[in-house]
Amino acid sequence: MNTSIIKAKSLFKAVSTNQEQLTILNDINLEVTAGESVAVVGASGAGKSTLMMILAGLESSDDGEVELLGQRLDRMNDEERAALRSQSIGFVFQNFLLIPSLSALDNVTLPNLLRGESINEDRATQLLASVGLKDRINHTPSQLSGGEQQRVAIARAFMINPKVLFADEPTGNLDQKTASSVIDLLFELNERHGTTLVLVTHDEKLAQRCSRRLSMRAGIMEEI
Repeated sequence: MNTSIIKAKSLFKAVSTNQEQLTILNDINLEVTAGESVAVVGASGAGKSTLMMILAGLESSDDGEVELLGQRLDRMNDEERAALRSQSIGFVFQNFLLIPSLSALDNVTLPNLLRGESINEDRATQLLASVGLKDRINHTPSQLSGGEQQRVAIARAFMINPKVLFADEPTGNLDQKTASSVIDLLFELNERHGTTLVLVTHDEKLAQRCSRRLSMRAGIMEEI
């Protein structure tokens, strides 16, 4: 029996403008099991990124329930959700979010510092080597190409052996060739570590590599 990693029930999210209330998520129900790779696709403004942020505990819904790794996020405070993320969740964002003043190695070991652990440079070096950056570990982000920065971000995301990896448009700022190599890398690491992947993407090639595809349109989700 597959273990449930993420459960969402009746999620609703809306924002108010001067003219009206805009529904972002409308009665979203979802279950993701261990080891699955799930792509969430749809046009800009469809609610994809908001859904991912709520599933990861970075935002709250207005109504509904979210269970992540057996814990109800909607019953936890900010500190409890942050602790859960630091222990078990990895993130890869379109804009990389690397620290400009830190080397690739120091960016990858950052999760150790955030968890109050001793820095594991050996593991960080191994991860950077696994993403093809063995000779770039002392370079800062400004000395790396966009594809290299994204690979540093992926290595950082796997530093804590996450049970779940959330990625928001991980190939959005990359050229086609680099995007293809990053996609291969994500799934290679997914298979090696057994990490559950939840990906928000416009990249059809990336979406098709996933075991499931979900489409968002005007806050409503359906399986493709």
